[in-house]
Amino acid sequence: MMKDSASRVYEDAIVVDGLIISKWDGPLFKEMQQAGLTAANCTCSVWENFGDTVDNIVQWNQWLRDYADHIVKAESVADIRQAKAAGKTAIILGMQNTSAFEDKVGYVEILKTLGVGIAQMTYNTQNWVGSGCYESRDSGLSDFGRDIVAEMNRVGMLCDLSHVGPKTSRDVIDASSAPVAYSHCLPSGLKSHPRNKSDEELRYIVDKGGFVGVTMFPPFLEKGGNADISDYVAAMDYVINIIGEDAVGIGTDFTQGYGEAFFNWLNHDKGSGRALTTFGEVINPKGFRQIRDFPNIADAMSKAGWGDAKIEKVLGRNWVDLLERVWL
Repeated sequence: MMKDSASRVYEDAIVVDGLIISKWDGPLFKEMQQAGLTAANCTCSVWENFGDTVDNIVQWNQWLRDYADHIVKAESVADIRQAKAAGKTAIILGMQNTSAFEDKVGYVEILKTLGVGIAQMTYNTQNWVGSGCYESRDSGLSDFGRDIVAEMNRVGMLCDLSHVGPKTSRDVIDASSAPVAYSHCLPSGLKSHPRNKSDEELRYIVDKGGFVGVTMFPPFLEKGGNADISDYVAAMDYVINIIGEDAVGIGTDFTQGYGEAFFNWLNHDKGSGRALTTFGEVINPKGFRQIRDFPNIADAMSKAGWGDAKIEKVLGRNWVDLLERVWL
């Protein structure tokens, strides 16, 4: 049977997911590979300190050995391209917080040498660096945070602003000498939510050379748990209409395999403090419920009227272009 254009584009493209925080195990890694996912930013730290994050990386190194038929470590764009050629999924280790840096700038370089390529400046609340999107007062980027940004620039680690407060985000965008990203966000123009970004915020990060990964996490979508894959593509189009198709990618925020206890940990300050928000049941968009559904996204893009070049860019080429400008 002859493949349609969207399927051929997907098969040939580098496909990148800018954020996955699923429950990692062998079957999931196999699913990522079989879905044709070339690379993914895989969370290795949220509320953890330096030592606990290193322990998590030790576990990741074990998985990379045990499941080498499915996954490889990505510390460069060349690693991502080689994974595509080998038909495997490249694992980008990413932190969703800078808590692992503690109060030591030198930990940035150590974690970079261990393979961490992306770090989100704050996770929902205040830390040494700045404020998160659920903090009642956004204090902006601290002076220590400026040192952290400078060090991340020096070693080639991407600054992520997805869960970061608006003022702190703008400060990071202005302070960074390298492009920064919202790896997984949605526009507040479609749904007002503390985690969503305004049209102005989307424009500002891209005007400064940055990037926007669009998530499909249901609580942030206009239709919530009633959304389908076409609603996700429509959200991407909303963002593209604001900032153009060259600065947009995928950042699903897949939480596959996790239940209530995990979300409780995520949604309490520092993992055990005050409750920040509640999500209820998380039901991913119909047609994109699980990682194995990834190939459906190209067809949904095509049905929305996207041409092959636009599909290829958003599937992953734009992510690769960004990482080429940030990683050393």
